[in-house]
Amino acid sequence: MVLCSPQNPLQDGSLKPASWYRGFTLFLTFLFYTSYHLSRKPISIVKSQLHRNCSTLIRPPNLNGTDNETWCDWAPFDKDNYQTLFGAVDNSFLVAYAIGMFFSGIFGERVPLRYYLTIGMLLSGLFTCLFGLGFYLNIHSIWYYAFVQAMNGLVQTTGWPAVVACVGNWFGKGKRGFIMGVWNSHTSVGNILGSLIAGVFVSSAWGMSFIVPGIIIASTGVLCFFFLVESETMLIAVYGQEDNEKEPLLQNSSSNEIFSSPGQSNSISSEPAEEHTKAISFCGALRIPGVMEFSLCLLFAKLVSYTFLYWLPLYIANVAHFDPKEAGDMSTLFDVGGIVGGIVAGLVSDQTGGRASTCCVMLILAAPMLFLYNHIGQYSLATTIGMLLVCGALVNGPYALITTAVSADLGTHESLRGNSRALSTVTAIIDGTGSIGAALGPLLAGLISPTGWNNVFFMLVTADILACLLLSRLVYKEVRGWCGHSPRHRG
Repeated sequence: MVLCSPQNPLQDGSLKPASWYRGFTLFLTFLFYTSYHLSRKPISIVKSQLHRNCSTLIRPPNLNGTDNETWCDWAPFDKDNYQTLFGAVDNSFLVAYAIGMFFSGIFGERVPLRYYLTIGMLLSGLFTCLFGLGFYLNIHSIWYYAFVQAMNGLVQTTGWPAVVACVGNWFGKGKRGFIMGVWNSHTSVGNILGSLIAGVFVSSAWGMSFIVPGIIIASTGVLCFFFLVESETMLIAVYGQEDNEKEPLLQNSSSNEIFSSPGQSNSISSEPAEEHTKAISFCGALRIPGVMEFSLCLLFAKLVSYTFLYWLPLYIANVAHFDPKEAGDMSTLFDVGGIVGGIVAGLVSDQTGGRASTCCVMLILAAPMLFLYNHIGQYSLATTIGMLLVCGALVNGPYALITTAVSADLGTHESLRGNSRALSTVTAIIDGTGSIGAALGPLLAGLISPTGWNNVFFMLVTADILACLLLSRLVYKEVRGWCGHSPRHRG
């Protein structure tokens, strides 16, 4: 099947088909995963509208009911246990996402990625819109919102393994940390856009805060169906020749450079890579050195990141006394810092060859910054802005590096012999384990926050320290490599 695509750059001979499609695929996958995160963000913005401080508002004279304290809240979130209910809604999504992620990579290696992503984005758009329709249909059942979020979490697992596999099919190893650090900014860009779009409607009709992002991700699903080219193999069928300049992400020489000693690399890399068509097993991926350590580290790193993702706007609204739109806008600074942090982490790890060491240093610095943000972050507007940017960079930097460049590095282990079909499973294992932390963080925040926000930040600092400790063995190996005791490893 010949896919729809712009033709001019190819017809005039200025670009080779594979070269043009390589850049086009990078843009498309960036757009796709931006829409995934864009559709996840509205719930964190709308929380502060679903439960408000009604005593500060003027009650309409024709409003039915006698409860002056909760007249402006949206049932069932008008009760004293509203934070627990918010935690339940968050975890309906996150638990389903964590469970589904372990299976998503397996499906992603056996189903055409174009169809897989298209179906995932269309269904995600449907369930995101269904949550917003609760406003217009006057639905007040916690079970409805929990079910819709759970289904959305399940279908959103189609995104990450598939887009990483697409990029893996096209791009050379090069400066992997920097390239993937820039590309991975789609996570923060999606969060920012989701916050801004939801903020436009949150105070007037919060249902549109979900419906508009739902339409956007469904529209990108249509774009995916018509324009995504999964790999160069599809181009060969159309143009009849292969681009000899293509350097696969999972090239065998890359494996040898990372995992072999300098004296062995030349002789091994001269051997042709063995072609594999059989997808790696789940247990086989777990046996790759470094997969377990980075997966568990991501569990705690993602716990911190997703607690901010789901609870930061409400925290800002409660502590700094911003209205829902202002709190949502202010929370985007955390994601702006995350973009910078991901790029810096990629650059530093490229230059030093120390993926684990880069993550560890950023995690060590993040712990005291989180403590300071809780205690002095709301003293002034300038302090709030500065602390959010710094915390966002230090928290999301390791998260971005592990889910992109580290996953690619682990997918190049010499035992895989250039098997590109391992990357989707390795990515799913790492991100799936991290998603367990993503589910635990907001849940614990919902349970702990009634006792005080200080306790929530103690939990976040503890998680950061544990994430750092889990990388200690890999950091030790990297340091020994720098000192000349052993070959340098990236995982």
